[in-house]
Order: sequence, then structure tokens, then C-alpha cells
Amino acid sequence: MNGPQINVSFAPELGLFVPHERRGGPSTVVTDGASTLGHVVESLGVPLTEVGALVVDGRETATGHVPAAGETVTVRAVPRPQRVPGAPLRFLLDVHLGTLARRLRLLGVDAAYESTDIGDPALAARSAAERRVLLSRDRGLLRRRELWAGAYVYSDRPDEQLRDVLGRFAPPLRPWTRCTACNGTLREAAKEDVADLVEGGTRGTYDVFAQCEACARVYWRGAHHDRLEAMVAAALAEFGEAVR
Repeated sequence: MNGPQINVSFAPELGLFVPHERRGGPSTVVTDGASTLGHVVESLGVPLTEVGALVVDGRETATGHVPAAGETVTVRAVPRPQRVPGAPLRFLLDVHLGTLARRLRLLGVDAAYESTDIGDPALAARSAAERRVLLSRDRGLLRRRELWAGAYVYSDRPDEQLRDVLGRFAPPLRPWTRCTACNGTLREAAKEDVADLVEGGTRGTYDVFAQCEACARVYWRGAHHDRLEAMVAAALAEFGEAVR
């Protein structure tokens, strides 16, 4: 770029995305005189999904603003909890976030998931078509213009990923209401109605069952239930009571 110079500073939370020399205070950026401020910020490494506000000389400014020489720009982090207007809060997760998808579903959060790599254009298009917030650790994917809404997942550890998403979006929690396999809705199922779908030992040991209305998978309180119950209890304790 060879044009007007501006001064840009980033919120500490955005330090992950910018070079070390741009962290901790204002730095000079030379623009081309035509690109929007949103484009400039993304060219410096920060997806706009992570930007809460752009403040130019003390006033909040739209991403379409074209910077002028000498302007001082402050790039703020997205607020938490973040509100996503325009549709019910629903998520779409890319191929690398399968464990996070299952944990969100365990808590009753609508979390669609692509178990195969369908490509960035298709993911962004699905986000737009279904008005889902796309969760990803792929910064390039989050910069796609056709994306309806998105969020960067900051950790590669499932426990921290879950806390990050719940803390950022504060979705209503309805544990044990979604199929962890397909995201469908669970309903109570009589033992005799699912008898042919479970093994004899399970039929003889358990009396309470649920079944997915979409894929017909059957659930019961098996050997792993205590571990899942602890996970649900921890999420509810930190992020709010279950919605009835």
C-alpha cells in the first residue's frame, strides 16, 4: 500500500491475530486510499467476526469507512455476551470441531456439524442459507463475504472451546434434549417401543429411554452417564440454569 497513513490500535483480546509489533499500542499503517476500514483491519489479520466496534477519532464508524490520512483507529473486541440479531441462535461447526458439536448438543444447543470437509464456500453458503453462526478456527473461512455470521474458536482443547462459546453467546441450555449424533430433537420413548433397537442386556437393565425424532437413535443412562452428568452440571453452574 502507498497512500494515507493512519494509526491503529487493537484491543488486547485481538493480539492473537496481529503481528507482535502491533500489540500493546498504536502503530502506523499505510493504506491505499481506497480500501475500506474493514478491509484494512482484515488485511492486518483480524477477521471482522471478532471486531466489536471500529472507533475513528473517538467516534464509532462503519466497516465501509475509507480511512483518511492522520486518523486514529481503535479496533475493539466483540462484546461478551454477544447478541446475534435476525434469527434464533443456532450454530454450524466445521469438520475440525466434532467434539465441541457433540458437547453443545448434549446441552441442548442447536449445533449443526459437517463431519466431512465440504469446502469453505459450501460452509459459508450453508451459514447464510440457514442463518447459523459458523464456528471455526480457520481465519480465512471467517473472512468469506457470503458468511451470515461467524466466530473464531480460540482454543484447540474441547473443554476450553465449550466455555468460550457458552461465555461468548450465552445460548439457552436445555440439556438432554438433542441427539448428540445428528442434532435432532429427543423425545421420551416407552421401553417396549425401542426394545428391538437395543441389546438384551440393556433392555434388562434400564427402563428409561429417549429416542431421536430425526435418526431414531436410542438413548439411556448407560456407563458414561455420570461423566456426562458432571459435564452438564459444570456448564449449568457457570453459565446459568437450564431452560424449561
